[in-house]
Amino acid sequence: MEIVVLTLASLFAGFVDSIVGGGGLILVPVLFSVLPGVAPATLLGTNKSASVWGTAAATAQFHYRVGLRWRTLMPAAALAFFGSLMGAWAVTVVPGDFLRKLLPVILILLLLYTLARKDMGKHHEPRFHGRAELAATAAIGFALGVYDGFFGPGTGSFFVFLFVRWLGYDFLNAAASAKLLNVMTNLGALLLLGLKGHVLWHYGLVMAVANVAGGVIGARVAIRHGAGFVRAVFIFVVSALILKTAYDAFLR
Repeated sequence: MEIVVLTLASLFAGFVDSIVGGGGLILVPVLFSVLPGVAPATLLGTNKSASVWGTAAATAQFHYRVGLRWRTLMPAAALAFFGSLMGAWAVTVVPGDFLRKLLPVILILLLLYTLARKDMGKHHEPRFHGRAELAATAAIGFALGVYDGFFGPGTGSFFVFLFVRWLGYDFLNAAASAKLLNVMTNLGALLLLGLKGHVLWHYGLVMAVANVAGGVIGARVAIRHGAGFVRAVFIFVVSALILKTAYDAFLR
């Protein structure tokens, strides 16, 4: 029964995560509920062992159907990977409790800004080119890589928002670019947690298959319905993140 529940949760998480991120919002609570006696670090590592494959599958779908700016994104992806390693190391020496209460406020501001700017992300009009775009994507990759390794919630949504607001991408192209960078942040965290023995591989491998299926389906749905659909899902996921992070910060 545990495998069945985790598999279904991983499938749905992969679907949501492939569009705008936020799969951890679904899968992590299920892991904590189904496996209450397991250490939190191990549950987080097991989540990463599944989500990294679903995110990679979604990235492949976006590459073949939308296209990715590989020359611009690869340096950012490398920095996202090393940033996540640095963030994962930093959490062992610096307490991250201050972020727990700050995150809901940041997410509320992000949501309000997105709702106020109804045309934001509808048109793909990149603001930077050449080295300027390379520098901007590298900064996003490294900064959110550190954040994902250090704390994590909402990383995919932050990637999408910054690609839309700062770089001028539409929501569909932002989601595609975000997937590649999110693969690398997940991989960095998984490497560190895996080396420390914080992964239940017998669960993770089964969940990975379901997550890949969800990621492929979600990416195809996003591509079919376009930027407007991705924007709507983004608003929904950020709203859910606000409720979840506010509960964790102030009520639990």
